[in-house]
Amino acid sequence: MKKTYYNKKDKNHMPIIEHFIELRERILISLMVFIATLTISIIYSKQITFIIQEPALGIKFLQLAPGEYLFVSIKIGIYSALLASSPFSLYQILLFILPGLTKKESSYIVPLLIGSIILFFCGIIFAYKILIPITLKFLINYGSDIVEPIWSFEEYFNFIILLLFSVGISFQIPIIQIILGVTNIINKEKMLQSWKYIVFIATIIGAIITPSTDPITQSLMTIIILLLYFSGILSLKIIQK
Repeated sequence: MKKTYYNKKDKNHMPIIEHFIELRERILISLMVFIATLTISIIYSKQITFIIQEPALGIKFLQLAPGEYLFVSIKIGIYSALLASSPFSLYQILLFILPGLTKKESSYIVPLLIGSIILFFCGIIFAYKILIPITLKFLINYGSDIVEPIWSFEEYFNFIILLLFSVGISFQIPIIQIILGVTNIINKEKMLQSWKYIVFIATIIGAIITPSTDPITQSLMTIIILLLYFSGILSLKIIQK
């Protein structure tokens, strides 16, 4: 009986079982990296806690329930591990799907994925360095002559995580625009024509993301969203040349 041979390096002609084996291996590798980063994050959870507390200068944090800080420390470890291991996990996904893509598709997917990761971390840095300090300063000063600001650390942590990830996701606007443009769902001309609606939507998003009511913070977030939107149009124009 004649046997059929295939080149293991040629993934386009691999049997389906080989694809599942490779997928399992990449998932296991990603899981091992996540567990390793989780372990490190939990060990250094105290140092990470100090970093999280840094924007809230002058605030006294309380543990309002038994074991509250313990559970928050675990949450800090999980979120930190997800954040640290996500680029590697995305890289493993890319290695798995890349052989099945055409050369043209690969030329879009790789830069988009790298750009998405960079923009997400830029959003987190922007939120931590600029947006959160301004927001917390407003919230601390508001009514400080009437009530003393003493916060639950768990509630503070949830607030910080929500703000960090919200801003990080909002920084994905150019990536979404490029995908919509490349797939011909919405062209760049239509995006440019809709700028008035985008200004209105950006104002609403800026107001939702920034919990403080001070106009400076909201205006700053609105401007950032608009800059991201127009940079997405510019990037799409360069790609489609």
